[in-house]
Amino acid sequence: MAPIEVNSDLHLHGQFSGAVSADMVPSRIGEQAILKGLHLVGTADILNDRWLRMVKDQLSQEAGNEGVFIHKNGTRFILQTEIEDAMRVHHILLFPSLSKVQEVRERFSSKCKDLDTEGRPKIHLNSAEIADIALAADCLVGPSHAFTPWTAMYKEYNSLEKCYGSNASRIAFIELGLSADTDMADRVSELGRVTFLSNSDAHSPWPNKMGREFTTLSMEGISFSEMSKAIKREGGRRPILNVKLSPKEGKYHRTRCMGCLTFFTHGDAMRLRWRCPACGKPIKKGVLERIDELASSKEPVHPDHRPPCVHIIPLSEIIGLSLGVKNVYSAKVQEMWRLFINKFRNEISVLTTAPISELESVDKRTAEMIRLFREDKFSYIPGGAGEYGVPVPPGKDAKMKVWDGAKVVTKDINATVDSKQRSLSEFL
Repeated sequence: MAPIEVNSDLHLHGQFSGAVSADMVPSRIGEQAILKGLHLVGTADILNDRWLRMVKDQLSQEAGNEGVFIHKNGTRFILQTEIEDAMRVHHILLFPSLSKVQEVRERFSSKCKDLDTEGRPKIHLNSAEIADIALAADCLVGPSHAFTPWTAMYKEYNSLEKCYGSNASRIAFIELGLSADTDMADRVSELGRVTFLSNSDAHSPWPNKMGREFTTLSMEGISFSEMSKAIKREGGRRPILNVKLSPKEGKYHRTRCMGCLTFFTHGDAMRLRWRCPACGKPIKKGVLERIDELASSKEPVHPDHRPPCVHIIPLSEIIGLSLGVKNVYSAKVQEMWRLFINKFRNEISVLTTAPISELESVDKRTAEMIRLFREDKFSYIPGGAGEYGVPVPPGKDAKMKVWDGAKVVTKDINATVDSKQRSLSEFL
């Protein structure tokens, strides 16, 4: 069978998880996934019995393809959940069948008080114990958003082995998370053997959230077995592309005050004992700074199997920037979004492959903004302390608050600073 390219977003949440849209239901996920350009998505929260019933009610189990559900429009779903362990580390589990979902539920039930009340349950076991159970059930398991400062593997541990113990060699993937990309993660030498997954961790089904990050897998059909082989890079199956937001848009990319949102260098934050001198609130370590601590090299060392990693920005955000409209859900932005989808079928093709000349036939302003983004002409106010980063098109002014070693100062993100002085480039 000839290989196919499958755009996969393998980490979603359903409406029973905290802070998730009521629109996040299986039928709506499938309906919106095809408009984004996704072929395979996670079911989300499949250990939750209420959610499992919704999956069964709103989707169909694909005939002859155990463990895969299908929406009426052809979108496939793989059985998936995220869980939190006793140390507040989050993990993604991917299941081969409903019987294995039930098997894992039974093993977790005595160690969990919220299995059917919370979509992302807290399991009172450590990471290694969770891996024992997941791997014994033939699941794939790996760390969610591996570097983020609240609930990530590298928040709590300095290595896969410290996290997963004797199972570390059987961990086939890590999820990069919104605040890191391949260039950043491939500075950590132990990660050279694992597959990087880019997933959205979406809490709503709209295309500016679901599919904002995805992984293209080369597989011979869509099934758990094929997906597993692609993630493990077996039999010619493999990941061929990671697609992500710029990590500067991630909510924890740089070290930043949780209160006044001032940016700090890692050295200043340590000297200040992680307490902001301007407002007294905690300073939260950024993903880039955490990777600096873990890194074995200043530059990425990509293994031969590592696919390209490209950055995108959701189409509704691009349209909003081109029209000067801040609310991406406004009628004006959504009407323009539909015009592009009607012509090009899905958002991914608009953002990545459609010729600029053809995009101009829908809207020249948006086409030009897409061209500038593809050519990496955007600047950013980087994210940090739980605030998303802000993309700034060329020619637009934007400012950020930076600790200069003695006080908070406001800098233009496009300012040119003498390299011998404390430079704004430390924060971009």
